[in-house]
Amino acid sequence: MRWTSSRANQWYKKHPWLVGCNYAPRTAINQLEMWQAETFMPGVIDEELAWAADLGMNTVRVFLHDLLWFKDSKAFLSRFELFLQIAERHGIGAMPVFFDSVWHPFPYLGKQRDPEPGVHNSGWVQSPGVAILKDEKQFNALEDYVASFVEHFRDDPRIHIWDVWNEPDNINALSYGPRDIPDKKAEIVTRFLPRVFDWVRSAKPTQPLTSGVWLGEWTSPNTLKPWEKVQIEQSDVISFHCYGNKADVELRVRQLQQ
Repeated sequence: MRWTSSRANQWYKKHPWLVGCNYAPRTAINQLEMWQAETFMPGVIDEELAWAADLGMNTVRVFLHDLLWFKDSKAFLSRFELFLQIAERHGIGAMPVFFDSVWHPFPYLGKQRDPEPGVHNSGWVQSPGVAILKDEKQFNALEDYVASFVEHFRDDPRIHIWDVWNEPDNINALSYGPRDIPDKKAEIVTRFLPRVFDWVRSAKPTQPLTSGVWLGEWTSPNTLKPWEKVQIEQSDVISFHCYGNKADVELRVRQLQQ
């Protein structure tokens, strides 16, 4: 079940003001290179999280990937554990992200592609890729990945919060256009998103769940799009992304306070 407001506020009071960033090391073009055995760089991560702590950061948002789990789940968990150990030494917790609808639609393991000229953030990859999003059976097979990963860290205080799905409706129109699934992506994720929340909750985590709304009109429940309703109604702690200025952020906060 979703947390009560009381439980969410108790969680909030137990933490300092959380300040951080999306994190990937400078040696990785995407989340696959960050975690794959051949390109996992603990020394670089240690150096960069020291810089983050020096700047006053105490949390980082890090992206996981389903392909890493199915290749070698034990090794993936081991590398993530080492990451948490490094972060903890610097007083930093983590916000892991399971799924991500942003950027390249066709992820693959191994050596990653070179940057694509003229395409913003062209090395970053979606999780899962569009081939899985288009196939309900393949998507449902991801339940073990999500539930097992959460179960392993469900009582871990180094995990601040679980981010279930990053910008689930993002169709990457300016970068990939028809290579993504612009006509049905929102419909697909609206159907799948509640399942992912259920998968995470089935592992009984002590940390809260969230999925951040990012683009839309949030002035009332009637202006929310279907997937935004799922994100807000299922999140233990409401989160959002804003790409505007200070006034835009304040407006978004006021819209969501209701």
